[in-house]
Amino acid sequence: MTNDIAIIGGGIGGLCLAHGLRKAGLDVTVYERDRTPADRLQGYRVHIDPHGARALRDCLPPHLWQAFLDTTGQGGQDFGFLTEQLDLLALIETPPAADPADDHHSVSRITLRQVLLSDLDDVVRFGRAYERYERLPDGRVRLFFADGASETAGIVVAADGGNSRVRRQYLPHARRVDTGITTVAGKFPLTERTRRLLSPRLVDGPNNVIPPSGLGLFCAPHDLSDAPATGIGRTEQEGALMDNGSSYILWAVGAALDRFPGDISEMSGQQLRDAVSAMITSWHPDLRRLVADSDPDTVSLLPIRTSVPVDAWEPSTITLLGDAIHSMTPMRGIGANTALRDARLLAQALAGGGDPVQAIGRYEAEMRGYGFTAVRDSLRAAEQFVGGGRLARFGFKTFLRTVQRVPSLKAKVFA
Repeated sequence: MTNDIAIIGGGIGGLCLAHGLRKAGLDVTVYERDRTPADRLQGYRVHIDPHGARALRDCLPPHLWQAFLDTTGQGGQDFGFLTEQLDLLALIETPPAADPADDHHSVSRITLRQVLLSDLDDVVRFGRAYERYERLPDGRVRLFFADGASETAGIVVAADGGNSRVRRQYLPHARRVDTGITTVAGKFPLTERTRRLLSPRLVDGPNNVIPPSGLGLFCAPHDLSDAPATGIGRTEQEGALMDNGSSYILWAVGAALDRFPGDISEMSGQQLRDAVSAMITSWHPDLRRLVADSDPDTVSLLPIRTSVPVDAWEPSTITLLGDAIHSMTPMRGIGANTALRDARLLAQALAGGGDPVQAIGRYEAEMRGYGFTAVRDSLRAAEQFVGGGRLARFGFKTFLRTVQRVPSLKAKVFA
């Protein structure tokens, strides 16, 4: 089997795969369009669930797995469902796991990328914007880049995100569509003073706020009590959005696009924050404060897109992972974890020896199953997050209250 593998894209999934392949002794190169590691920083937290944690533990060398654990946020993982007046509808308790690989973690996307880029100086090639591929008579694949250069590889892995150029050429029928849902997200600074301004539930763990109809709010604390000033976990760029060393509460308000002002795509961070504030004037003062007291530099517009599941295709020496094949809404917090799960599974498949196409076929068969299930589940969650009239919302809230009062039902529903 060939061990000459090219990964297009240096995001979370691609870099995790690179570590897993290198750990298995395979020859891997990552081609990343950004010129430097700091060109495309994303300033919000990401939730790592046990699928993602196990992938990081298995693919990373031990010292980087420990670096990941050392730089995650502290705080509870009990998930609350609240009304817009902060009445508790239901609370899903998630006790800490004995093994951190079986646990949930909150980590800055910037810090996670620092972890994943470590020890890969000779693997990641920055400034290589991929354009297209061409199959060669000997079965290899030639890759063409925007700077006029080309490279060849025995296996090509598309890890180039939701707008994947590899996917557009390899699986042109695999579409990604706009859901019609838009979110505005921001970061409320979490300090000793600001903690006292908020209800404890908002500080203790993640929450889904369910108002009467038409929109929703998700919030989650990212609590860094002892962030490192240098090395992994350091802040690389100035500005509140890119500060990955301070504690904060991430909030995101979502609604159908027509609920927002018509010029929302042209708005500054302050205008976005003010637009959201105007939409929640009847909500609990603590939720209004969460939005109003956020630094406008941390407030961003995030349109929500999703992949359309496709039928199985014939495996070859080209394959895909993460958003390049199963892009999903963020409403269940599983997109990054599914990409990491892909990376672990594909690394194990390619490291197992034997025919590479058969190994890729086994990977793709399993990946399509859980990947497109995640796409459907996250789309359903997005529609529930912002959809439903008052009657439907009332029924859902009644259901949650019932679940909260009946422990056996609660255990079954949220198993």
